[in-house]
Amino acid sequence: MNKDLAYRIILLLVLIGLGVFLFVHFDLYLFFTDKNKLISFIKTSRYDQFVFIAIQIIQVVVAVIPGEISGFIGGYLYGPLWGTIYSTIGLTLGSWLAFMLARFFGEPLLEKVVKKEVFEKFDHFMEHKGLLVSFLLFLIPGFPKDYLCYIMGVSRIPTLTFIIISTIGRFFGTAMLSISGNIARKEQYPLLAVVVVAAIIVSLLAWRYHDKILELLKNSKK
Repeated sequence: MNKDLAYRIILLLVLIGLGVFLFVHFDLYLFFTDKNKLISFIKTSRYDQFVFIAIQIIQVVVAVIPGEISGFIGGYLYGPLWGTIYSTIGLTLGSWLAFMLARFFGEPLLEKVVKKEVFEKFDHFMEHKGLLVSFLLFLIPGFPKDYLCYIMGVSRIPTLTFIIISTIGRFFGTAMLSISGNIARKEQYPLLAVVVVAAIIVSLLAWRYHDKILELLKNSKK
């Protein structure tokens, strides 16, 4: 092991330890599991839009945090248009940061963040199937997009290309969450139920058949 790699591993361990300490010591994890606490925290902040964007960045970098809650809150607080815009800014910055962290730290970080079976499943497509499949993986509901940012960080894809793919690929899901949040705020519950049921059905189908989707992509012509 060369010195440069050793320094990076040590720095990585320090950052992970610091992150875990902050999340546990200040109970930050509660903000990502309790919608009401997160809404109250954002609304009472002086620069609430920047706080919301920061939350979106964090939930991407800490890939285990589900992004649906914060995306829903964006529409609830800011409406479908600005909720989508603010979420997209945060998700783009968070995706870029996760990508660059993986590019800087390499496999030592990937082993800490991404489960081995998840990495093996998507590694083939990053290496052999190119940009179209990468875009489709961001587009299809149910795929672990935040983990995908780390996986693509150790690939040869240019940074700008990754940013374009991840931003456009996330946009539809982001808009749907913002629309759902706005509908909930207006208490249009029948319409919200239709949107939620439709999103759940699409997500469940995508998740149920994601292995088959990947297999079809794997066997398709390059």
